[in-house]
Amino acid sequence: MTKIDLYKISEIELTYKRKVRADDRPKISSSWDAYKVFRENWDDLTINLAEEFKIMLLDRNNRCMGIVPISKGGVSGTVVDPKLVFASALKARVCAIILGHNHPSGATKHSRADKAITEKLVQGGRYLDLKVLDHIIVTDESYVSFSDTNLII
Repeated sequence: MTKIDLYKISEIELTYKRKVRADDRPKISSSWDAYKVFRENWDDLTINLAEEFKIMLLDRNNRCMGIVPISKGGVSGTVVDPKLVFASALKARVCAIILGHNHPSGATKHSRADKAITEKLVQGGRYLDLKVLDHIIVTDESYVSFSDTNLII
């Protein structure tokens, strides 16, 4: 082994490619707006099959920059890694995020796990000066907003 071999490491590339002008991106002014954007970007085949967690990235004007899939799980849950959430948000240089996940059962009531991950991500966002505006539970027919029900302060 040569001295140079000891220092070979992987290359890390951070990219964000804007494909739509800012004025053409959807503006998020309410939980209904967020639900509509999430719902339009959720696969109709899997929304009732398995739980998925996604984040919506927002610019300074609350325009949606994109949606990032974070995890996929089973019928009753998925594991959310905060490092993946914040790595995605920081990479895109966003000002705020909205959390979203589906309930394959169609129920909109949040679980203890839903509330716990929300609190954890809101706290992490505070450390990074990155606002977590809402957490939307998405079903194929309806939604519930953590902000509307005062679960995010």
